[in-house]
Amino acid sequence: MTDKKTEEDMVILEGTNLNKTYRSAGRTVTPLREISFQLHRGEVLGIVGESGSGKSTLLRVACGLERPESGRVLAGERDLTGAGPSAAGKYMQMIFQDAGASFNPRHTMRWSLEEAIPAGADREQAKQQMRSLLRETGMSDDLLDRHPSALSGGQCQRMSIVRALLSGAQILLCDEITSALDVTSQAQVIRLLRELRENRHLSILFVSHDLALVSMLCDRVMVMKEGACVEEGETQKLIREPVHAYTKELLGAAESFAV
Repeated sequence: MTDKKTEEDMVILEGTNLNKTYRSAGRTVTPLREISFQLHRGEVLGIVGESGSGKSTLLRVACGLERPESGRVLAGERDLTGAGPSAAGKYMQMIFQDAGASFNPRHTMRWSLEEAIPAGADREQAKQQMRSLLRETGMSDDLLDRHPSALSGGQCQRMSIVRALLSGAQILLCDEITSALDVTSQAQVIRLLRELRENRHLSILFVSHDLALVSMLCDRVMVMKEGACVEEGETQKLIREPVHAYTKELLGAAESFAV
């Protein structure tokens, strides 16, 4: 039996010295500057920073949607740098801010979820798992025959999580997934992520501008500014004792924030 301490210390996803540059209309933008991070098994790592700080680009590089100019992305011992989303999808799945737009509007949720079942998997067993996941995420089977436009934002977001879990991924990359939801739906999604983390020992990269949500969900936080990591640490300690001036600025600007 694997010791729990050993499991928690296991690095399941790692980025090392990642750099990414875009060139457009005579301008050069560098959303990632020598970024390194480690995500441990069963851990939630929050990534915060202002718009344009490189948070979303980091997730896209991690899951193969973008290729870095330099640096490496490792899932365990597997080098995924530049391998593309198909290779990375075995290990991690992206949950987008606009969940409804991430589904094909012409098809029902049943079709979209079944499309996520890995090739070679037992289809009937996978369909049973799909129904189990729906119950686990607080949704009913009748939603399967609806199109994305017939679901609420919160329901679409939870369907996105079900789809990710059906793929077999053990890492969720969450890109501002609560920012378009009302307060009630936000709370439901955060509670679901906490339960999945506890029950399934999932690992999560959680990008958000909402420091209150980050404080409720994340074990550690990485603060990004202009493509660089300016501070990183255990969540509550970083909130209580920020070191970098930019982190202090973010905390000072947060509305209705309570530790």
